[in-house]
Amino acid sequence: MTILPADIKMGAVTLRVANLDAMTKYYSDVLGLKVLSEGIDSRILGGSAGSALILEHSPELKHASPSDAGLFHTAFLYESREALATAVFSLATAYPQSFTGSADHLVSEAFYFDDPEGNGVELYFDKDRSGWGWQHGQIQMDTLFLDPNAFLRDHLKEPRVYEDPIIGHVHLSVGNIEQAKDFYVSQLGFEVTMNWGGTALFVSAGGYHHHMAMNIWRSRGAGVRQQTLGLGDVSILLPDSDSFGQALERISHKGTKPIKTSDSVASFGDPWGNQVTLGLES
Repeated sequence: MTILPADIKMGAVTLRVANLDAMTKYYSDVLGLKVLSEGIDSRILGGSAGSALILEHSPELKHASPSDAGLFHTAFLYESREALATAVFSLATAYPQSFTGSADHLVSEAFYFDDPEGNGVELYFDKDRSGWGWQHGQIQMDTLFLDPNAFLRDHLKEPRVYEDPIIGHVHLSVGNIEQAKDFYVSQLGFEVTMNWGGTALFVSAGGYHHHMAMNIWRSRGAGVRQQTLGLGDVSILLPDSDSFGQALERISHKGTKPIKTSDSVASFGDPWGNQVTLGLES
């Protein structure tokens, strides 16, 4: 079985939003993404590495139920603890009720929030890969206590350290782990890095701890999504046309037909209607 190349990157995540201005303010003024372009009903946000978030104004849609499949969180990766501390402080100060927790995952240090429309947000920093542990082919991760106040005391500097975050990984809510494995591993070509007790699956390319994850913690047995606010698309960028063609051939061989396709972009729906788009890195 062919797999995704090691040098893939996560592209932009698309969110359908009810209040475009409020969501733009949250992710730009507070989180630090820049507005790269804007239309009447959309904004593209990102930084020096390119687009990270696409906001589409969809006020006619309703919020999904917490038990539906969809987005669990979008994870923004920072290159330093100092920049992560700046982002966490800014977000917690401007939206104190949005903070939902923090954790040391052995491979990373992470802080969790909900944006103004209830979409999960993770801000995190990767520890050095030389310290990551592997056992029987699975990454060693855990959820250990991480004191947010101590983290800020240790790493919030003056002057503040600002960095453009990138999408490090995307975590989805799905209805069934085995079906998720079939689509994201057997078809898309990710490798499993951890199966968390049959309730969460972590997958990656190139030995990263995870580029994507899927869990059934609140969505076990969920069916195909209806058109709602929240996740619109997850983008995965491939390094060249050969790897793009191999991915399309692998997926089509498994019988999954693209929602839309061109010479450099192809979108697919997973078993729950979460849209995943493969594209070429520009």
